Amino acid sequence: MATPPTSEALTPDEPTSETPLYHHPLPALEAWLASIGAQQQRSQPCCWDLHGPEWSAQIELEVEELKVSWHNEGRVSVRHFPYGLSRSDAEAAILAGP
Repeated sequence: MATPPTSEALTPDEPTSETPLYHHPLPALEAWLASIGAQQQRSQPCCWDLHGPEWSAQIELEVEELKVSWHNEGRVSVRHFPYGLSRSDAEAAILAGP
């Protein structure tokens, strides 16, 4: 089971989880996605795969927003999250599932 978001920074030099995503450098966003269990796709580095107990998700780092597509029992739910969202809010929304 995933751990709940904390206000901790990923590393001492990175923004805290309460900082909006647009203030995170790309390596920090990638480290965050890896820390929640997502795996980067080799063929499309902007796409990440995450598997929960009852769903799977594809997370896309788009130009204007974070796009999450959850797959559950043959259904697909898609949500778009602005980069103005804090990392902790984005993480909670992603891990909550569809």
